[in-house]
Amino acid sequence: MSVIIILILASLTVALLFLTGFIWAVRNGQYEDTLTPSMRVLADETTEKICETKSKLK
Repeated sequence: MSVIIILILASLTVALLFLTGFIWAVRNGQYEDTLTPSMRVLADETTEKICETKSKLK
């Protein structure tokens, strides 16, 4: 019976650690901007191609 209590307390401790980590991440803005990094990749490729095209035209 004591093993069940230990396992329940251990699982609650792990769950509270994950909840604390999630709340910390939300408060620090980890989930605020999810679109810009993916758009930045596309913008970098087009910018490099434009620069290459301009240098070839010179």
